[in-house]
Amino acid sequence: QVQLVESGGGLVQAGGSLRLSCAASGIFFSSSIMGWYRQAPGKQRELVARITNTGSTIYADSAKGRFTISRDNAKNTVYLQMNSLKPEDTAVYYCYSSRFTGYWGQGTQVTVSS
Repeated sequence: QVQLVESGGGLVQAGGSLRLSCAASGIFFSSSIMGWYRQAPGKQRELVARITNTGSTIYADSAKGRFTISRDNAKNTVYLQMNSLKPEDTAVYYCYSSRFTGYWGQGTQVTVSS
């Protein structure tokens, strides 16, 4: 059974930081592309950052210079370090894994107050 369990969301003031974690089970983690997406109220889900099995990363323009995605294959966990948070970063953040099939986590709420 595949499980992607996100944690680390919460309420933070603008300019603050949060670190999201996604613990995966039931997948070939080390060979999977892992990503973080977010969905704000009334908006479509969008890619925030993605990391391949070889460690290559891509970021949305809104995340560049502020967010860092990383992975620990020994712990089957992917992280998203978010710094200099802005109110427009408020959203539900979802973990995503992709190898031959894609899977989503249940999401974790991030709220940034001004």
